[in-house]
Amino acid sequence: MKAHLTRRYRFSASHRLHSAEMSDEQNRETYGKCNNPYGHGHNYTLEVTVSGPVAAGTGMVCNLVDLDGFVEREVLSHYHLENLNTLQEFAKNVPTTENLCVEIYEILQRGFRLAHLERVKLEETLMNSFEYAGGGEIHH
Repeated sequence: MKAHLTRRYRFSASHRLHSAEMSDEQNRETYGKCNNPYGHGHNYTLEVTVSGPVAAGTGMVCNLVDLDGFVEREVLSHYHLENLNTLQEFAKNVPTTENLCVEIYEILQRGFRLAHLERVKLEETLMNSFEYAGGGEIHH
């Protein structure tokens, strides 16, 4: 029997949406108030969905202690209270929530082996959330 598990986490970080490929005017037109030179912050809600067989002995897809430990160590401790613009992974990529969602997915995909990673969902505000499932969900 295969089941899905979704776990929620919270962290806060700041960013400025600005592309070196565009002029200051183009950046202002594209990103609006999110192009504020001083940046702005968000209280993000991260949802991680994993799947797998329900183990007969434990009745679980994976142990929450293992998932929580990995997310805390590899994701939350890296992004919480950080200015995303200063991080290596955003040296060339604009730190949009879409790009942050992809980065978090890739961290989990590379390192969490105790269940199958289905998707990552990142809520930026009550009105904006983004999901990434490894690119296989994109159809042209």
